Amino acid sequence: MQYVWDDQENKYLDLFGGIVTISAGHCHPKVNEALHKQVDTIWHTTNLYYHSKIHEYADKLLSKFPKDLGLDNVMFVNSGSEANDAALMMAKLYTGRTEILSFHNAYHGASPWTQGLTCHGNWKYNLPGMPAGHHYVPHADVFTGPFRGEDAKERYLEQFDRTIQFQIGKNRLAGLWAEPIQGVGGCTKYPEGFLKACFERVQSEGGLCVADEVQTGFGRTGTHYWGFQSEDLRPDMVVMAKGIGNGFPMAAVVTKSEIAKTLGKSLTFNTFGGNPMACAVGSAVLDAIDDDGLQKNCLEVGKVFMKELEKLKEDFETVGEVRGKGLMLAIEFVKDKESRKPLEAPVVGELLEKCRQMGVLYGKGGINGNIFRIKPPMCMTKDNAIEAVKVLRSALQIKNHK
Repeated sequence: MQYVWDDQENKYLDLFGGIVTISAGHCHPKVNEALHKQVDTIWHTTNLYYHSKIHEYADKLLSKFPKDLGLDNVMFVNSGSEANDAALMMAKLYTGRTEILSFHNAYHGASPWTQGLTCHGNWKYNLPGMPAGHHYVPHADVFTGPFRGEDAKERYLEQFDRTIQFQIGKNRLAGLWAEPIQGVGGCTKYPEGFLKACFERVQSEGGLCVADEVQTGFGRTGTHYWGFQSEDLRPDMVVMAKGIGNGFPMAAVVTKSEIAKTLGKSLTFNTFGGNPMACAVGSAVLDAIDDDGLQKNCLEVGKVFMKELEKLKEDFETVGEVRGKGLMLAIEFVKDKESRKPLEAPVVGELLEKCRQMGVLYGKGGINGNIFRIKPPMCMTKDNAIEAVKVLRSALQIKNHK
């Protein structure tokens, strides 16, 4: 379930999982069985009609959240972009405000509205009329960012406060969006306590805080089921996609009923959101994650993976940093450790291709294209991790002997 094959029957260890989408494993038998059974019952009925699957699944999904957060309402959609679109609409309707904050290096989707949330130039289109009211806070990057010392957290918080003060002002902030660990941006983390302080500042101003768990959710980080839990955050909304369906197109927004009720100001409808097939699959994915002990596996295998990657950092000048949590890891390649300047993207691309030729599929990301992203199916083993690092070591050795 952690392997894929190409049209020539070559076998690969998949370390990217369909861009962090395969959670339980490719073609997981329990998930496949649930879909087959549902397909033979009914494929589709809109949520204008009640069907048992959507209610059973909503209850099961909500049970995965801390009860004290009061998150008791689910809206099902089909993608992470749709989920963030819906959350944006609710935040603005609930607060009666229009101004939105997100972080540099963040990725929250590519639809017209979520283009406004995303602050990553590689994913921006040159289009007029993009949504107004979006503001961006410098990302608290302690590896290549401007602040790296012991006072980095406080200095980045000053930047956060100044963004609100100068760009938004009092009583105008609708919400803040944040990935607990930035995914597309290169698995970058924040200084300890930084994100919690940002959430508290926004909520004290009457704004809502949204945790984007599209890549960090469903046990991938190992220590907790949701990424926001390890940061001790209290989100007002949580958006999720990708691993929620193990490759099936589905997504959701989880929030409080008082916020969800704002959508009652108009007719609200999503043709395929929460359809019987998606709900059957989603329910089976939750069971597979629990039954197979995948959260614990992410923690244990992730530790082995990180330990092996640290050896590469010691042995190669171009391996600048290894970081992450559980099975959400990254390697940032640099020209040299002193300057921390990014290794050229074509060179990193060559490494990626060499690893592919040796049977391991790494992912790639970061604003400079110099980061390997490691987000495999959560069922991969410790032996897989050791083998994957051996392959990367060989690729780095080939590069160094050119």
